Amino acid sequence: MQSHSLDVDIHIILNDICFSAAHVDDLFPFFLRHAKQIFPVLECKDDLRKISDLRIPPNWYPEARALQRKIIFHSGPTNSGKTYHAIQKYLSAKSGVYCGPLKLLAHEIFEKSNAAGVLCDLVTGEERVTVEPDGKQAAHVACTVEMCSVTTPYEVAVIDEIQMIKDPARGWAWTRALLGLCAEEIHLCGESAAIDLVTELMYTTGEDVEVRTYKRLTPIFVLDHALESLDNLRPGDCIVCFSKNDIYSVSRQIEIRGLESAVIYGSLPPGTKLAQARKFNDPDDPCKILVATDAVGMGLNLSIRRIIFYSLMKPSISEKGEKEIEPITTSQALQIAGRAGRFSSKFKEGEVTTMNREDLSLLKEILNRPVEPIKAAGLHPTAEQIEMFAYHLPDTTLSNLIDIFVDFSQVDGQYFVCNMDDFKFSAELIQHIPLSLRVRYVFCTAPINKKQPFVCSSLLQFARQYSRNEPLTFSWLRRYIKWPLLPPKNIKDLMDLEAVHDVLDLYLWLSYRFIDMFPDASLVRDLQKQLDGIIQDGVHNITKLIKISEAHKLLNLQNSSAESQSRLSGTVKSQTRRNHGTKALGSKAAGPLGPGAGEKSLASRLVQQGLLTADMLKQLEKEWMTQQTEHGKGRTESGTSSKGTRRKKKEPDSD
Repeated sequence: MQSHSLDVDIHIILNDICFSAAHVDDLFPFFLRHAKQIFPVLECKDDLRKISDLRIPPNWYPEARALQRKIIFHSGPTNSGKTYHAIQKYLSAKSGVYCGPLKLLAHEIFEKSNAAGVLCDLVTGEERVTVEPDGKQAAHVACTVEMCSVTTPYEVAVIDEIQMIKDPARGWAWTRALLGLCAEEIHLCGESAAIDLVTELMYTTGEDVEVRTYKRLTPIFVLDHALESLDNLRPGDCIVCFSKNDIYSVSRQIEIRGLESAVIYGSLPPGTKLAQARKFNDPDDPCKILVATDAVGMGLNLSIRRIIFYSLMKPSISEKGEKEIEPITTSQALQIAGRAGRFSSKFKEGEVTTMNREDLSLLKEILNRPVEPIKAAGLHPTAEQIEMFAYHLPDTTLSNLIDIFVDFSQVDGQYFVCNMDDFKFSAELIQHIPLSLRVRYVFCTAPINKKQPFVCSSLLQFARQYSRNEPLTFSWLRRYIKWPLLPPKNIKDLMDLEAVHDVLDLYLWLSYRFIDMFPDASLVRDLQKQLDGIIQDGVHNITKLIKISEAHKLLNLQNSSAESQSRLSGTVKSQTRRNHGTKALGSKAAGPLGPGAGEKSLASRLVQQGLLTADMLKQLEKEWMTQQTEHGKGRTESGTSSKGTRRKKKEPDSD
């Protein structure tokens, strides 16, 4: 209909239809030809269905299917010794592989194994360490689960945190390890919720599962009273928050009370997390309080007496990509609460409570719920499958190829296709850069934090350099990140340094996939260690950084116009709304303003919220008066100077 001219054959058919010499159905072949041009998928639909058939994943691993593997499931809560027993088997074997969810856990097993005299290599996405002097691979290896080899034979394999097979983004890695590892014995460690699914999956491979159940080694008690005030903190307490803002706020309020706290959250470098953990665990260190996110749930050995949930509401991303705030799950609550009173710590009993009295009943309800059995295991399209899709659809973008693959994929009820939003985000980010499909696929699987603009722009820059065939050298990277970097002066500086650390991680990750184009991995690793030290110092002084950040905001308020005042006023109002919402959900650390709060001064409101002390108020008043005096002098001098300048304009001969 939109064409200016028609092909002769269709013109004749249309003419015949007008004179009743043909039927409208005769147009169908022309419609079909047009549809196949617009939607090339129609031409090869059957082939695409075969390629994206994910119904029998065990068949993808012929080497594993050639073995009759022994599967042993070590089931139990945190601090029950399940991982300990599996690791003992791993250490006593002639060869073994440990697959963990975190770099920290892989490092821990790597160090334990070598300390026990069992030579062990380390393999993570960003690091390869061989202990043999000649560089030969050791018989044992500790790795992150994504990096395990499914072709190397082992006597014993350990897959830690097997319940993460249900993870919407990373579950495919546990599925691959479970179905594909070539080991005579496979030891799984995790929650009992995964037992039924693992048994069903192993039934399809013809392998039996032996379940060994463990009980917690130390008792843990849910207290009948909430903390209610940070004045009630005791040595060995860990306050668990679910946002960085809460971490900063609680740390600041603890410091105001003359106490020292360690801080651990997800985006900190592993070295900084370990340094903060050592500081908290050290009996000679004055730091006796820990403020952390759910990052303490796994991977760190901490001497915690009492876990205090600052809130029970955790932000999450829905399947539609929308941000939601929901109560934590029973599995999450048990994982975090279980960190109190560990067998290896000085506290032989654990306690759990909440910051808020209103939250306590909800916490008890969550902890008493049965953990829901895991229904399905994650899967992920391979690079080969995407390449085959691209062969049939050569003009389709990688992001669209993924969408088409997911639409066409067929899975059994025991499996699901993992969420590929992060992969698609990276694919769209570098879509305009000319790269081969395999290289593009590798760049898109690089783990990046898409909330960090600098990390995203770095992925783009790295891909651009690669496409120009220009190696990313150490000197180029130093210029790019503007090294040397200064110690952080405020919280924003600290977050910027964390982003740079992530960029160095990205470089190291890519250096193991493209050695020629990222040639200076060892130099970058040394640089990263220096940066880790700078970040450690920043986190060590985090309360000072928070204080400076807050003080700057307050000084800006007092030094500038009504516009700035209204901006901070808006911030306070939003803080009030957030606090009010948090209280409704069960968190009262910085409670909402009472009736008539609108009539109070800003200073009294900030004091009420714990963001300002009487001493700070006096100090600000002095600074304000000093600045006003200097500002008045400066204005007078400026006026004199400007008059002098105007006079000078009338005297062109003067110097």
